[in-house]
Amino acid sequence: MSFIARILQRVAAKNGLRGLRPEESRFAGAAQAASAERPQAAPAPGDQAAHARRTSAGSRVASCTASARAPRFAKAVAMLGAVALAVGCSNADPLRRSDGKDRAGETIVVGSQDYYSNEIIAEIYAQALEAKGYKIERQMKIGQREVYMPEVRSGSIDVFPEYTGNLLQYIDSKASVTAPEPVYRALEKKLPRELTVLNQAPAADQDSYVVTAKFASENGIRTIGDLAKVKGRLVLGGNSELESRPYGPKGLKSAYGVDVSFTPIEDSGGPLTIKSLREGRAQVVDLYSGNPELSTGEFVVLQDPKNLFLSSHVVPLVSSKLPVRAARILDRVSAKLTSEDLRAMGARSVKSGQPASKIAKDWLKGKGLG
Repeated sequence: MSFIARILQRVAAKNGLRGLRPEESRFAGAAQAASAERPQAAPAPGDQAAHARRTSAGSRVASCTASARAPRFAKAVAMLGAVALAVGCSNADPLRRSDGKDRAGETIVVGSQDYYSNEIIAEIYAQALEAKGYKIERQMKIGQREVYMPEVRSGSIDVFPEYTGNLLQYIDSKASVTAPEPVYRALEKKLPRELTVLNQAPAADQDSYVVTAKFASENGIRTIGDLAKVKGRLVLGGNSELESRPYGPKGLKSAYGVDVSFTPIEDSGGPLTIKSLREGRAQVVDLYSGNPELSTGEFVVLQDPKNLFLSSHVVPLVSSKLPVRAARILDRVSAKLTSEDLRAMGARSVKSGQPASKIAKDWLKGKGLG
């Protein structure tokens, strides 16, 4: 997504224009055309995403619309036009600070959760940025959201790998959307002004229903709904709280017409859950889709076309001072990161004990980004 389109999208989201995409807006087209007419300088690593995305755009827009008393839609459209005009007509380089100096010598701080997969993704971000000349400070294995979110929000950490659905629930416990795109849009709208998310990756690490490859083949199963045609008793296994979750037995019945009995397995998708599935004590279990065990080919993740589970795609959460050029680098990384990659990299970490730095380096090289 272009820099201009991202500004327009942010303004639209903040003003409730959910059906309006920046790339479909005539303002976006006008702004991109205006931008194309200007000589394009080589991007420098010195720009402030917040200044470009929010502060400059927001202040210009506010000054043009503060006295307006039009309805919200008309005001929002006027704001979009102002942003497009400001970006399209400005002679300023959006990749530089307001004082004309770049930020090439400044450091970007990358953090991670205390979770092997999240650390690997953070290391991928760090190495991708380093390869393009940025100085990186690593703050890995910080902990959970209650610990690191204040640091990200304050600007002490610039880049953090996150998961769309889980982050949305943390920010807005009443959010009800579950599909990938609505979750992403809701997250964009709910984030505080000093934070933003970049493009989400195809990779997801979320609850999923899993069966053995043998069971899937024998019963012709690819989706959760296919379980309804299985003859005989179906047992669902998972942590005891799964029994009362919206996507548990009641959710399976209401969304897909699948009847199951339930057996608790109290190891959060660990070895006991895998053993129960292998031995047939449970035919279906709840595992995170990034689980390294799913990289062996022994198991099948069932497709969820009705979005019973909350979508949680990998997404960079970034502070307002992140340079736009750095954001573009991370967007290129996200475009190539898949769920299969998460499983394979997780297996190297968990089963082979390889360090995150080595795994990240190999992934970047394999994707042509190293």
